[in-house]
Order: sequence, then C-alpha cells, then structure tokens
Amino acid sequence: MKTFQHQLWGFEIDIPENWQHMQFGEKDGFAEDPKAFRSDYQGEKLAQLLLNGEWNSLKQPIHDIWQNHVSKTALMLGAKNLGSAVWEMGGVQGYEVEIVLPKKSPNRLWAGILENGLMVLTFLVLHLKDNREEMEPLLSRIISSLRYVNHTDGIISNSYGFPLPSLAKPVDPLLIIDDIQDPENWEAYQGEFSVGSLQAFYNRELPNFNWQVNRYVPFPNPGNLPFARLMVEKDDRSYSLGLLPGPEEDLLGYIMLKKNP
Repeated sequence: MKTFQHQLWGFEIDIPENWQHMQFGEKDGFAEDPKAFRSDYQGEKLAQLLLNGEWNSLKQPIHDIWQNHVSKTALMLGAKNLGSAVWEMGGVQGYEVEIVLPKKSPNRLWAGILENGLMVLTFLVLHLKDNREEMEPLLSRIISSLRYVNHTDGIISNSYGFPLPSLAKPVDPLLIIDDIQDPENWEAYQGEFSVGSLQAFYNRELPNFNWQVNRYVPFPNPGNLPFARLMVEKDDRSYSLGLLPGPEEDLLGYIMLKKNP
C-alpha cells in the first residue's frame, strides 16, 4: 500500500501500489484502471473510490447535507435509497448507505459521509457485483485507513514565512481586484483549489508556521462578504488574508494578502 495525502483538506488514506489518483474538479478519484471512471466502462477492473471535501461554514446539520447528497446521487442513477446507518471512521461520525441500483445494473454502489469540525468528506464507492468478494474487503481497507493530520507535506512559503499550497502561483493582484489603490502592499496567488479547501488549509497550517489568527470570517457566511477573511499576525507583521472564489466556470481559487499598517 502507498499513502495518498491531501495537502489542502488534511487527510491521508492508503491505497494499493497499482492504484492511481485522478482529479475531477474538486473531487479525488482512486482506481486501478483510470477507465473505471468512464460511465460506459464495464471491464473486470471496474472499482473506484471518489472523495469530495466540503467546508460547512454555515454549520448545517450533517444529516441535512447527507440527505441532499444521497438523494441527488440516487436520483441521478435511478437508484433506491433504503435508509442510512450511523458510521464511525477515523475518530469522527457520519452516515453510510448502500444505494440499490436498478436490477439491470451490474454494479454495486455505496456512499458515506463524515464530519470533522467544519470539514465534511463524502465518499462514493462503485464496483461490479460480480467482484464484490474481492473488492469489498479491499475498498473497506482503503476507507478504514482514513486519518486526519495536523500538518501536511510539501507546503511552500513566501519571503517572510507565510505558508502557501504547493499549487499556488503568484499573480498580479490587480488582475484579481482592479481597483486596488496601494498594490505595493498586496500579494496574490492563484491555483486549482476551492475556497473551502483553502479555509481548511489555513485554519490548520497557520499555527504550524507560528502565525496567529486574530479574526476569521468564513465563506460562505450569513452576511454579504463574498470571500473568506482572516486577520493574521506574526512578530511585527500584520496581514489581511482573503480567500476568493474564481469565476464559476473556472476551478481557480485566489489567495490575497494585504500588509496592514
């Protein structure tokens, strides 16, 4: 087995050496054969695990998030949801269910959800009914290896030690906010990450880099602020950190840093 670590969401799972990780927007897929994620694939290696992280900043009840997730999945696949059971994994709780697909389908579908603070992970497992004896124990072993970590690898930092995801690339702040009056006091970075995953990343990693968070306004929020904001300081440095979503058609997220007087 080899370990997959999600730098932003802060979790690890162990997957077989011959399995591959694939990115589908904000979702992470794992399978031996990449073709297993094609809707028309019915090969003997059809077995996949799909993981998706969400940031529950509005503190919605986990049961409501779960019902919405399962209902959408069942509706999309023409399946039946026969009721959920409480599920515990990695020291946290959630729900799980086996979704019954139409009789003509050769596949088996299982879904789960776990809540860890404001972070919510949803799971979707799909494999052939005919290989259940082989795949169910393997997939259960993979999921059971889930663990949450306090610090992730590969984090980079800027000139004064502010942590950045490895995917973050510097950009001109004026390309993101065109009416900045003092661009010399701003830094900006962009990358293929969601605002939710950035919030998970910074709430976990800022203390690890000895930055103190004095204020945090999450996103989404009950007010009208269209981004997440953190007021942070270290030694004699004080910054406003903004985490902004990109255009809806893009998968980009933005990190904006403004030096405070």
